Amino acid sequence: MITGRDIVIVGQQPWDVEIGSNCKNIAVEFSRHNRVLYVNSPLDRITLLKHKDTPNVQKRLAVIKGKEKGLVQIQDNLWNYYPDEMIESINWIKNDFAYTLLNKLNNKRFASSIQKAVKQLGFDNYILFNDNDMFRSFYLKELLKPAVSIYYSRDFMLAVDYWKLHGSKMEPELISKSDLCVANSTYLANYCRQYNPHSYYVGQGCDLDLFTGYKHNQPHPADIASIKQPTIGYVGALQSIRLDINLIKHIARQRPDWSIVLVGPEDEQFKTSDLHHITNVYFLGPKNPDMLPAYINAFDVCINPQIVNEVTIGNYPRKIDEYLAMGKPVVATRTEAMSAFEEHVYLGLTADDYLQLIQRALTENNDDLQQQRIAFAATHTWENNVISIYDAIEQTAKG
Repeated sequence: MITGRDIVIVGQQPWDVEIGSNCKNIAVEFSRHNRVLYVNSPLDRITLLKHKDTPNVQKRLAVIKGKEKGLVQIQDNLWNYYPDEMIESINWIKNDFAYTLLNKLNNKRFASSIQKAVKQLGFDNYILFNDNDMFRSFYLKELLKPAVSIYYSRDFMLAVDYWKLHGSKMEPELISKSDLCVANSTYLANYCRQYNPHSYYVGQGCDLDLFTGYKHNQPHPADIASIKQPTIGYVGALQSIRLDINLIKHIARQRPDWSIVLVGPEDEQFKTSDLHHITNVYFLGPKNPDMLPAYINAFDVCINPQIVNEVTIGNYPRKIDEYLAMGKPVVATRTEAMSAFEEHVYLGLTADDYLQLIQRALTENNDDLQQQRIAFAATHTWENNVISIYDAIEQTAKG
């Protein structure tokens, strides 16, 4: 446990982002025993031009012009900061010399703004926690001179062209010069360890109250109640970059006695796929998040039929924790990141593996296994996640 420290957090997602964020949860947990400054990403010129009329951009402009204060207290020990500097949009520049020059300028502006908030709060000897911000925060260790600099890897960003252009060179360098790296999957921890021996797997926190508190004796939603059992289900965005359409198709065609139920919004590839012409495949569409436990409760087996690629191979699948928190048997694609679930999830590589493992999951399921799954998911709390980060800091300091 680390207590009484000052922690500055920079990263990809600002506090006022609408979707949830690992880093926001970590910041709240840090603030239980430390003072925390959560720094929003600075406004860049292209975002200003494209979204100048949105409330978020207007807020940032007001801070930059000195019309509003940039430092906002969220709760005890936790402040959010809107930088009062604008940075240039430079990722399109392919010339390394020009890009480096302008990125140093962006970093200096960003650091200068952060220093104002740090001074205002009286932060001293602080920890810098960088959530995957490999460009805007590349030089912050040198510019801010924190007591400890941490790089947090939670996604393999280089799988995306935007990040690959400059990140393939910059991220390894940033990992290397950070005092330590922490990652939410074993795959990403091993990736970081190639460049920095002080790289640690720290797990992942999840908010599971919605799932653990669900009463299983409630009636199933009407659109799934009439579907023939056994139901083999998936809940989440149906994206072809992440899910294997052919695998789902194979399962459905080989086992017409199973109902394959898919709950979530579809991308274009899913909308136009042959899955819509298979009679035992059911698309139930997107649902209110509060309704998801009701659908998971109706499944006999939950699946996560990932396609293995650079985008998915290192990701921590929070979905698996949600399934397990309801005691459900789960069949998922074997990846290095899934190794942490080995004892509680049926892992396979091929379409035939899925057929065999789903049948096994249906056959073996019992109350004892359900309780083991629930207990395992319950260990994935934000408190445990942050304790692991503290442990990594202490191990690095010792060694």
